Amino acid sequence: MTGSDKLIRDPLWDTIRLDPTAVKIVDTAEFQRLRYIRQLGLAHLVYPGATHTRFDHALGVYHLTKTALRHLRERGGVPPEAWEGEELVPYAALLHDIGHYAYSHALEELETEHVPTHHEDVGRQFFASPSLRDALAPLGLTAADSIAELIGGEGDIPLRGLVSGSLDLDKMEYLRRDARFCGVPYGEVDVSRLLQGLQLLQDPASGRYEVGVHEKAVSALESLLFAKYQMFRNVYWHHAVRSATALYKRIVEESVRAGLISPEELVGPTDEELLYEIGRRVLEEDSEVAERIGTRWLPALRHRRLPKRALELTAADLSGRQVEGWAVGDSPWKRAVEDDLAVELGLEPGEVMIDFPAKPAMFQLDVLVERRDGTVQRFDMEGAEGLLDLPKVARELYTTARVLRVFTFERREVSAEQVLERITRPVGGGA
Repeated sequence: MTGSDKLIRDPLWDTIRLDPTAVKIVDTAEFQRLRYIRQLGLAHLVYPGATHTRFDHALGVYHLTKTALRHLRERGGVPPEAWEGEELVPYAALLHDIGHYAYSHALEELETEHVPTHHEDVGRQFFASPSLRDALAPLGLTAADSIAELIGGEGDIPLRGLVSGSLDLDKMEYLRRDARFCGVPYGEVDVSRLLQGLQLLQDPASGRYEVGVHEKAVSALESLLFAKYQMFRNVYWHHAVRSATALYKRIVEESVRAGLISPEELVGPTDEELLYEIGRRVLEEDSEVAERIGTRWLPALRHRRLPKRALELTAADLSGRQVEGWAVGDSPWKRAVEDDLAVELGLEPGEVMIDFPAKPAMFQLDVLVERRDGTVQRFDMEGAEGLLDLPKVARELYTTARVLRVFTFERREVSAEQVLERITRPVGGGA
């Protein structure tokens, strides 16, 4: 360790060692902002221990990336060109969440008219800051742009799979950290076995090198995918977490629609800064929407008076029906249905929320595997019988994890028919 290295004690990985460039990055205001953005958004209202932050998580991903690179170097056996861009990879891992909105992923579910873009794209705005550019200067003039590409899964750096892809270390880190701080047993991933099984493999089709895994570590890869399913079902999509998220999204959506805050102003604030600013501005606005946000919705979120479940439909309840695509996000069409229901239930506009969370890439799989006989094969969502069978059941697991819920600001009952006839159609039916 050099004199300018820094050691950080971490409850998950014990000791994390930051090199001098990482220290400079961490010391920027842009990175320090991550201390005040909770990793799991509003999940702490359900799991009190879930107050860990994007800051903690980013350090952990950096640590795992450095460990993975060390394992790959020790294994050797690949030509020098396979290591092109290696020096940028740890810092891409460290900075992969630099552009997150307040309360993490929640706002990304809003329509693009209400939120500028995905957090990975927003991160490019932070890379333009003089302090971050200065921290990355020792890596070269184009380092910031190359790192932004790595985070977005772009570029030709062979090691980019450690930052974005089926084997990226972000997943391994957040599953373990989230489970630890929520106090649940679902996020167990054999991280050590996965790291030891990582290899730089040559794609038989293109001849290019990329991060893959040895066949002996495939069972550990399966553990990661199953852990993800368990965490989504029991933590990320817990009914009260989704209720709090729906309320938070509605507060921000209404604030943007009413002109209280602009979409561009959503980039940069921390969790508490954004809610405080909305709360301050509604006091200056004389309108029904501002009064509703300031006197009902914001206090409800802060005091954990969350919207109630008026209806909950599982995969079995939805059998034979297909939820319309426009009803999955926060589209104007879904909002019209919600407000119609609000009128029927005697509630104010905006106080009925239909929630059907989606994560199509939950079981994404596109990875090179070295077989025991030395051959290299690419495995995707088709899987491989007897080796990686999980993709065959991935769609069933994803379907099971998703639950369609209707939340109401005050306790009401909603029949399945009231909702199904409005936002679903028979499977195989016309548009």
